[in-house]
Amino acid sequence: MNQLSRAERAQIIRALVEGNSIRSTVRITGYAKNTVTKLLVDIGKACAAYQDEALNDLPASRIECDEIWSFVGMKAKTVPEERRGEPGIGDVWTWTALDPDTKLMCSWLVGDRSPEDAEAFMADLASRLANRVQITTDGFPAYVSAIASAFGSKVDYAMLMKEYGSDPAEDRRFSPPVVLAETVRIIEGAPNPDKISTSYVERSNLTMRMGMRRMTRLTNGFSKKAENLAAAVALHFMYYNFARPHKTLGPKTTPAMAAGLAGGVWTCEQIAALLD
Repeated sequence: MNQLSRAERAQIIRALVEGNSIRSTVRITGYAKNTVTKLLVDIGKACAAYQDEALNDLPASRIECDEIWSFVGMKAKTVPEERRGEPGIGDVWTWTALDPDTKLMCSWLVGDRSPEDAEAFMADLASRLANRVQITTDGFPAYVSAIASAFGSKVDYAMLMKEYGSDPAEDRRFSPPVVLAETVRIIEGAPNPDKISTSYVERSNLTMRMGMRRMTRLTNGFSKKAENLAAAVALHFMYYNFARPHKTLGPKTTPAMAAGLAGGVWTCEQIAALLD
């Protein structure tokens, strides 16, 4: 990225983290598509490396986990027979672990929805926490063995299974589903019933969809390479954790500040400087 100044990189980053696609960012900034794409990959790797080092010894007391769907190249149902099973194409899942108190995204993993990725995700999360925590997940079965492997008995873990359906009072075709029933299953330890929730991490899915064009439903700005998706996710969480004040924390407080990882609000110029 020798051709771009830090201010020019920051301009591109600012467009990307506000939910613009690659082509939209090209139109806004005037830079070539290859330039924008290369910067995304490079800054994504830098953001991933920085957060891998910074997000450690976290003071969280509870964690909410979820998985959000996206795809690379094409959806799984449209992958040709001869390409089925090929890495880096089709459905992709991003596993996320959110601290609902500081709103910090403590760990994430871009991969598939396999038991192996569940194990890797939970092992990474466990390595970043300073204390015993209460974890709530949805009812996806792979979590049970993954959390047992990563935490053993040193965790308070509950599953919250929600049953969704149509709101009988709504006649509109595109009305969102509503929660009809919730079932709690205690898996390990003694989780506080009042703190068993996945609402915050589910809300963070909306933040991801708004902040990354490739995550938007019915998008035509989907990732063409798995590397690009992973870079976009890392950049998004760098901006979310360090540079975007969270309204519930205060007008000038980011999740990283609430968790004691930063002394102030980062700017896009500071994020761009990770490449220097």
